[in-house]
Amino acid sequence: MAPLAFNSTIPIIDFAPFATGNPVAQREIADQISRACRGVGFFYVCNHGIPQALVNQVFEQMQALFALPLEKKSQLAWSDEVSNRGYVGIERERLDPSQPGDLKEAFNLGKQEAASPSALTMNRWPDDLEGFQPTLLTFWQACAEEMLRILQAFAIALDLPKDFFTPLHDEYDNTLRLLHYPPIAQLPKPGQIRAGAHSDYGSLTLLFQDDIGGLEVQTVSGEWVAAVPIPGTLLVNLGDLMQRWTNDVFRSTPHRVRVPPTEKQGQHRYSIAYFCHPNPKSAIACLPSCHSEQHPPQYPSILAGDYLLSRLQATY
Repeated sequence: MAPLAFNSTIPIIDFAPFATGNPVAQREIADQISRACRGVGFFYVCNHGIPQALVNQVFEQMQALFALPLEKKSQLAWSDEVSNRGYVGIERERLDPSQPGDLKEAFNLGKQEAASPSALTMNRWPDDLEGFQPTLLTFWQACAEEMLRILQAFAIALDLPKDFFTPLHDEYDNTLRLLHYPPIAQLPKPGQIRAGAHSDYGSLTLLFQDDIGGLEVQTVSGEWVAAVPIPGTLLVNLGDLMQRWTNDVFRSTPHRVRVPPTEKQGQHRYSIAYFCHPNPKSAIACLPSCHSEQHPPQYPSILAGDYLLSRLQATY
């Protein structure tokens, strides 16, 4: 394997030792994750469990999806915060509600329901892209399994039983989001960028980037640093509910996708985000290892589903 690029702010964690099941190795990986989560709130994972060939297939399928005519994509349109599925057009979403709409389009998928799903919870599949649905469902499952492995490491890092988070995420109320940032065809509006500054909403996010770049992460000091694409890795960041769970011990970090410099504005950018959310009825209350007399609980208990819905309502 070729040497990985080095980022002095966002650490790179080799997850292979965790998969061995050795408690000492798992503790070491958990300690590395703990340091990242207490600091920048982002970390790269190499030697994760998602095959690169599958990731490549998803990028190919999403490029075909976003190349469809707008009329076709609009037939799959996102309709409401409860479903949170379907196609989201350019400027439809404002991740920073104080700024103009984002210069991106997206396609959201939820878990594939079993028999007789409600119309509100049905995924919207394009009918003329061969292989799209099976590829995305296979990828969905791979991300769900990786999510649980990483949550095990989080639990160890927080001095909890290894499977503490597993039953709190076993309904897989997650969102797989395909993202396309088209070339910049005209001068952006004041304050408009490709994805406005925001923090994610749930427990954690798995992010896969192409090689174009543009993602930036805000450090504790307020500086924006590039989260450069590193081949063969996935990028993990925390969401707001994990920060609430940990009483601000772990950090849900603001991030954004900037408008590229002029010489790169003709390029397409693609990324894949898998947003991991607790079960809707999971109560998010301060974990026992994250408070003390000197650091009492900072947040009231809240149901995960109620928090997610409130954040989505503010975004659209």
